Amino acid sequence: MSDEPATPAPKRSARKPDAPIPALPGLPFQPPVEPMLSKVAEAVPDGGAFLYEPKWDGFRALVFRGAHDVFIQSRDLRPLDRYFPEVHAFLLERLPAGCVVDGEVVIAAPWGLDFDALQLRLHPAASRVKRLAAEIPASFVAFDLLAAGGEDLRHLPQAERRARLEALLAGSTPPVYLTPVTRDHATAVDWLQRFEGAGLDGVMAKPEADPYQPGKRAMFKIKHARTADCAVAGFRWHKSGRDAVGSLLLGLYDDEGRLQHVGVTSSFTMAMRKALVDELAPLRENATEGHPWHEWAVAQDVWARLPGAQSRWSTGKDLSWEPLRVERVVEVKYDHLQGNRFRHGATFLRWRFDKAPADCRYDQLEVTTPYELTKVFSA
Repeated sequence: MSDEPATPAPKRSARKPDAPIPALPGLPFQPPVEPMLSKVAEAVPDGGAFLYEPKWDGFRALVFRGAHDVFIQSRDLRPLDRYFPEVHAFLLERLPAGCVVDGEVVIAAPWGLDFDALQLRLHPAASRVKRLAAEIPASFVAFDLLAAGGEDLRHLPQAERRARLEALLAGSTPPVYLTPVTRDHATAVDWLQRFEGAGLDGVMAKPEADPYQPGKRAMFKIKHARTADCAVAGFRWHKSGRDAVGSLLLGLYDDEGRLQHVGVTSSFTMAMRKALVDELAPLRENATEGHPWHEWAVAQDVWARLPGAQSRWSTGKDLSWEPLRVERVVEVKYDHLQGNRFRHGATFLRWRFDKAPADCRYDQLEVTTPYELTKVFSA
């Protein structure tokens, strides 16, 4: 969850991966390649020629299958192979030489996709990675084709690349999957509602006529939008220094009356970030006395999904936080929960001065109807 302003992302520049890339003869181009990106749409677009697909909640992965080896590249151009040795092995075995496939590494649990288990795999100890690969093996869901038979396909329309991908993966079996696709708008709208119960992240809409555009936001992602009233229990400073607030730490009370950390909101203009410094100053006074997160405030070096903890995606980033007296309520927009937390950063909507923090409970949140993941794969 980022403390950055909610501004459009600049064009990404290529970066060096942090491990050597193996020589991959037999490919028309070599890694790294920036993946094609998406922009947010408020609703499933209609009135044009689109391919609609489920939006998988995993790790984006471009798979380069050379003549003798495989290289798995993450969205930010880093190698994923060491974290998913079982994925490397089955992709080497099942993909034909000379292809580059865009997709998602996921972990499928009985109740749906398990992003928490996926994050556990990003561990520096090879022994732990090996053990987890055996205990909770990952799968690969393919949704685009950049090369096949040693031929560069990026210039082809999306619809033709999809047809070539279907031919490439004809007869594929788990743990390699081909994502479902539809051209029917009503079906895509139905998927947006039903598939969330299996842990999916929304729906993608891809213009049929478009080529593959590395680094460009050329697709549309449609995610759920819900609101919640949350207690504000702390904040983080902005990266610019202590003249601006980076994010607010949000909490919801569970059935036992404990305030649980559910995420952050950081969608502020710089002017508002600076104004928040003075606005929150009175709430910083004596904030640790009786604070529900007091033990975390004084022991921020403990790794866990708690305020101030280091995440495996933000190694080296300062995530220290300042407690606030729990007296303020904020309304935020969020997409969905991951366990008992917001999966992504929530969007600030307004202060709720008419509501008490004690009224900010989990039972206000919409409950998602469970849906079998196997039905998604077979859609």
